[in-house]
Amino acid sequence: MSGLLFVVSAASGTGKTSLVKALLERVSNLHVSVSHTTRQQRPGELDGVHYHFSPKEDFLTQVSQGEFIEYAEVFGNYYGTSHATVRDQLIKGHDVLLEIDWQGAEQVRKLFPESKQIFILPPSQFDLRQRLSNRGTDAVDVIEHRLSCAVEDMQQYTNFDYIIINDDFNKALHDLESVINSNRLIMEQQARRHQDLIQKLITPQT
Repeated sequence: MSGLLFVVSAASGTGKTSLVKALLERVSNLHVSVSHTTRQQRPGELDGVHYHFSPKEDFLTQVSQGEFIEYAEVFGNYYGTSHATVRDQLIKGHDVLLEIDWQGAEQVRKLFPESKQIFILPPSQFDLRQRLSNRGTDAVDVIEHRLSCAVEDMQQYTNFDYIIINDDFNKALHDLESVINSNRLIMEQQARRHQDLIQKLITPQT
């Protein structure tokens, strides 16, 4: 496999999805694996674009057949990443980004120890509470539960390779893009992707 595998994780409400969406508009040859989920499809979401929506029974059958790199139950719903889809993209030389929670990142780390794992943090708990409240879709007790879970999630930051603080969105986006580009520039990647050019450059002219 010649493609790079990136994992982006964060606690709920940190702005991970918005950052990834903006990143894809700026970085070429970066593919996001569409996750499978058992949660209900929301207005405006398209099956196969935002998620692959599956009945719980079908999802658990796929789990038993080992079809997911990672899967997790989050707030009563299951989410998973297709093993075959990711591996096919990497073999083709495409860089792949997974937008998943820390439990999923841990599972990916075991199967793909070479993956580059990035954790997004908010600037403060107060800011995170405001973001969760501004969604306007959850009751106060639900928000408090999500905040409590988020604090536990953020304790996992030590298991990641990179930490990005999403205080200023543009700066966080720049930092995220820098992680992608810097990993693409390491010697092994450049030597593989520009093999013909490098060979010509180092071959003495007669």
